[in-house]
Amino acid sequence: KSDSVAPIWREIMSACRALETPTRVAYLGPAGTFSEQAALGFFGSSIVQVPCASIDEVFRATTAGAADFGVVPVENSTEGVVARSLDLLLSTPLHIVGETSLFVRQNLLRRDNTLAGVSAVVAHPQSLAQCHGWLGTNLPGVERRPVASNAEGARLASLDPSLAAIASERAGSEWGLHNVAPAIQDDANNRTRFAIVAHPDRQPRPAASGHDCTSLVLSVANRPGAVHDMLVPLKEHGVSMSRFESRPARSGQWEYYFYIDLQGHPDQPAFAGALAELRKVCAFFKVLGTYPVDVH
Repeated sequence: KSDSVAPIWREIMSACRALETPTRVAYLGPAGTFSEQAALGFFGSSIVQVPCASIDEVFRATTAGAADFGVVPVENSTEGVVARSLDLLLSTPLHIVGETSLFVRQNLLRRDNTLAGVSAVVAHPQSLAQCHGWLGTNLPGVERRPVASNAEGARLASLDPSLAAIASERAGSEWGLHNVAPAIQDDANNRTRFAIVAHPDRQPRPAASGHDCTSLVLSVANRPGAVHDMLVPLKEHGVSMSRFESRPARSGQWEYYFYIDLQGHPDQPAFAGALAELRKVCAFFKVLGTYPVDVH
């Protein structure tokens, strides 16, 4: 019951905000991307949409104030993290204030309603990877051409009958394409997690909801036991970790940044104690954001 009421409530709140000052939301465009779908699902339809050509541009627009919020993909259940989003969370001042996840149904779209004569499949690299098995079986030897977004791939396929795009049904409708092969993702339960980012000067940290996640990026000295020492404060304060990813620090010294998600909010005394001790044992420590967990 609450699942059916939530979208209605979201639209009411979205319309009320729009009567005051419309919320400007940047996302990876053009029209028809999963990022657009995530933005509309999280904020409702009464927003000023700010479609961007790249994830970098979403961060630039939100940092500069051209958008109040940005929506960026951070993790896919099949292919793992979206590396560019993680790198930009590290290097920009934006913090995460919310999250949402989408069931991602990939479709093969074309001007002609047939698989015959496809010279190349165009899509975002993540989507090409998510459909690797299907493409190998059904379009063996056909070029897989990465583009900035799936909706951009759909646009290109609308101009060239020899191209096929991998994108959402919405993108197919937007560009007048046939859905030649629906649901071609290799994992039937394929989901993508999106972060809602904002500038901390304009959007403060959300208050504790009781179901919160705090995302951090850390590094430790390159010495034996350093990673173990990083985890000890979490155990001692009873803080659970739900994600642990490593990314090269690009220093040329075989050093790594660790991206971790912790269950809790800094307003909770035990959690705050764990963060304080964790900060002491880390060579680098940055809170990427604290936000309510998307339970769907």
